[in-house]
Amino acid sequence: MIVVSAQLTDWHETSARQAIALTEYFLAHFPVDASRVYAAGYSAGGETMSLAVSMRPDLYAAYLHGASRWDGKYAPIAENSVAVYIFMAEHDEYYGSETAWTAYNNLHDAYEEAGWDEKQIDGVLQIQTPDDGWFADRGITGNYHGGGNVVFGEEVILHWLLSHSKEENRS
Repeated sequence: MIVVSAQLTDWHETSARQAIALTEYFLAHFPVDASRVYAAGYSAGGETMSLAVSMRPDLYAAYLHGASRWDGKYAPIAENSVAVYIFMAEHDEYYGSETAWTAYNNLHDAYEEAGWDEKQIDGVLQIQTPDDGWFADRGITGNYHGGGNVVFGEEVILHWLLSHSKEENRS
């Protein structure tokens, strides 16, 4: 596994294009299974990566969208069978969990419009908006937006993400 982390130039298309270029560079220069390329973005990085993944959905098998607002388009995600896991604290102080539900509902609609049935959608689209107790169980009280970065250590979520490939997403 190769883990690559881009640094933001902005929260818009400049950084999204840089993230895409970084992905393309690694695909061209390293022995990478192109059907198993994953993306993750958290907070501002989530805004950027939602743009990047929707601009070049052909590059990514799955995307973990953490504690962020969705800035990308929805239809290209469904049309290219990209799996998406959305994670947002129920009481996220910065974005609010409503933004996560809006993204989920818009993605769900895009999958339906692309001809996916409910079982197929459930296999590629997930949302988790844990309550304060979930965070307290992990020693986090208050600052749920910043504390939500624990998502990257949640084995169940990471296994879900890594279980996807471009070939298997539509089955």
